[in-house]
Formats: sequence, C-alpha cells, structure tokens
Amino acid sequence: MQKKVLIAGESWMSYTTHVKGFDSFYTSVYEEGVGPIRTAIEQAGYQVDYIPNHHAPEKFPFTMEELKEYACVILSDIGSNTLLLAPDTFSKSIRKPNRCQLIKDYVEQGGSFLMVGGYMSFTGVDAKTRYGQTPIKDVLPVECLDIYDRAEHP
Repeated sequence: MQKKVLIAGESWMSYTTHVKGFDSFYTSVYEEGVGPIRTAIEQAGYQVDYIPNHHAPEKFPFTMEELKEYACVILSDIGSNTLLLAPDTFSKSIRKPNRCQLIKDYVEQGGSFLMVGGYMSFTGVDAKTRYGQTPIKDVLPVECLDIYDRAEHP
C-alpha cells in the first residue's frame, strides 16, 4: 500500500479592481501554489491528497480514523478558522470536532505534521491565523506570538 500525505491550503481567490481613468472594471482569479511541494512529495513515492482552502471547511478530516490514513498532514497557508468553523458550525451552530485538537492528538499518537509558512500560517498576516491559540501550538517547534510580527526585508 502506498503511503499517503494530506496537504490542505495553498489556494486563494483574488478580486481586482482596474481603474483606467474615468472607467473601471473587475477581474477575479483562482490560483493554487501547491505544485512544487506536491511534485516533490510525489517524486519521493507518496500519494498526495490535496484539499484547497475553499474545500477544507467541509472536506478536511473530522475523525482520527480519517487522519490516520496519512503518513503526514501538511497545513500550508490555511488559517485556523478554516478548520475550526465547519459550514454546519458557522451557519447552523452545530458543534463539530475541533480539528486543531484532532491534529494535536494525531501527532501525539505518532502522526507526522508539517506547517508551511505563508500569510495564513502560524500567527498569520495581521495576527489573524491564531494557531498559537489552538491546540496545534503544543506540537509546533516554534512559539506563535499573539501579535503580528512579520517583517519585510527587501
């Protein structure tokens, strides 16, 4: 049986306003940045299951049995709210499993976990991602600050 890796995140939608003097128009685009990491993992002999950000609220595993299908779980540029607020929780106030706690439990039971940096990883842009306020903080090898600490160095 081939080992599997789960990657969640690494996608975004952009909506742009173009102003051309008096006139303006809008464009939108969907993009994924998963290609290079997915290719590297597949070349190492693993099967990759990929869940883009907009599908993760309903398709990211809710049970330990589902997570244990994977040799490694990778979160890349995906905010904690995407995992914490499943559609039924957000729109109907139906309690669902805390998937950040699930990931922590998965790691404590021997599962491998990787968080790849991005605007929606660790503390995140404008401190919105908040993994340092979730159980995942306990299995990361770094401390996630409660403040926005990004610094650009061109």
